[in-house]
Amino acid sequence: MLSYLHSFHAGNFADVLKHTVLVHTLQYLTQKSKPVFYLDTHSGPGGFELDASEAQKNCEFENGIARLWQETDLPGIVADYVENVRQFQQACSNSKTRLSHYPGSPWFASHLLREHDRLSLCELHPREQQTLQANFKQDRRIKVFNQDGFQTAIGAMPPKERRGLVLIDPPYEVKTDYDRVVEVLKACHQRFATGTYAIWYPVVQRQQIAKMLNAIQNSGIRNIQVFELGLEADTQQRGMTSSGMILVNPPWTLMAQMQNALPYLAQKLGGKQGVYRIEQLVDE
Repeated sequence: MLSYLHSFHAGNFADVLKHTVLVHTLQYLTQKSKPVFYLDTHSGPGGFELDASEAQKNCEFENGIARLWQETDLPGIVADYVENVRQFQQACSNSKTRLSHYPGSPWFASHLLREHDRLSLCELHPREQQTLQANFKQDRRIKVFNQDGFQTAIGAMPPKERRGLVLIDPPYEVKTDYDRVVEVLKACHQRFATGTYAIWYPVVQRQQIAKMLNAIQNSGIRNIQVFELGLEADTQQRGMTSSGMILVNPPWTLMAQMQNALPYLAQKLGGKQGVYRIEQLVDE
């Protein structure tokens, strides 16, 4: 299925969680001079116009980045994320105050990685792939693949750099994606055990998430952390109430940073109903 378009959801609370973690992880990996390899299994177009009809349909960014945009008391890890969004906004628009553009994961990676680092971006959706290709065609560090991101990730392991981050971020349009995420993580980790893996997931049915986390917990992989952010507690109603990030071999600094950031984000974005989760799923 290729119907999913992230532009309907750009800048929402799930993006806030995903990109806050992504920015910190990339900043951590680039503290050392040695090159880094980055792979994104489901890249999307790389950037979004929040004034466009798709983003305006549900205005999900209003419960996400828009609530953080003008704040001055942000926790450090959130402040870093928002500053990167501001830089993208300024590159796309003359306005420094009105939020009209939001970056996708490929932009954060391309912006934070260095000249000697390497990026592989995968996207199957024809329109998204074309836009992605156009957005990054001038960047020699980047290769865009119009092919299955799961298989591309497995085939790319281990990278020649021997340092890297793999972002596994499918839309979960089909239920088999949950099982496939586990299979791909295990296959990649078997080939590249020292790599960092970041897996995003939506919480639509808690039972499905519990099954996936249990499979990852029992995979034999060590050093796994889980973070969730939600606008409300799990419900039986249709739709995403929370989203999460699974980190394998996370930065050692991430846990403490998220312990400060997630309570703030839950309250800021969800009010009294906001929820969060911080868990060391598997020890080192």
